[in-house]
Amino acid sequence: MPTYLMDALKKGYTIDIEDFMEKAGSDIMQDSLRELQRLLNTEIPITRHFHLTVGAYNERMLRLDAPLAENVNHAGTAFGGSLSALLTLAGWSMLWFMLQEYGLQGEIIIQDSTCRYLAPVTKDFSAYCYRPSNEQLGRFEKMLRTHRKGRLELMADIREGDIQAVSFAGRYVVRLF
Repeated sequence: MPTYLMDALKKGYTIDIEDFMEKAGSDIMQDSLRELQRLLNTEIPITRHFHLTVGAYNERMLRLDAPLAENVNHAGTAFGGSLSALLTLAGWSMLWFMLQEYGLQGEIIIQDSTCRYLAPVTKDFSAYCYRPSNEQLGRFEKMLRTHRKGRLELMADIREGDIQAVSFAGRYVVRLF
């Protein structure tokens, strides 16, 4: 039991189990976000040059953030290579979280991807990778557990306000250790 809860009980406070579960879930998620940040910085060192940060993860999406200042091109907008890399890493990170949820470990590889640059990115930006449907995830997990490898297509984008600035579709392969 976390120290803050033990201290509260010693002082005679009652604990709302829903509050406890929310706090515990939040602590676990923060630990996972920090672990992913550490992993990206150590295993994929170029992420340090982008000043990439792991922003958020939930049941619908994963968000990676990057400042424009470290990813700017000659025109004062975000460099296309940085945008593509951040989107690719968002997909990689989504799969890392899925493997954690499945209790599996494996090598995540981008097999193929397409980026469409639809509008310039003029501010600090975020890449959003969207979680596939439960049906797709079920097939993916079954492939992993049956064949020790699986393939999954992920969609992601970068928005400039309400406008989709970059769209991304990537096919990833996972091979279990």
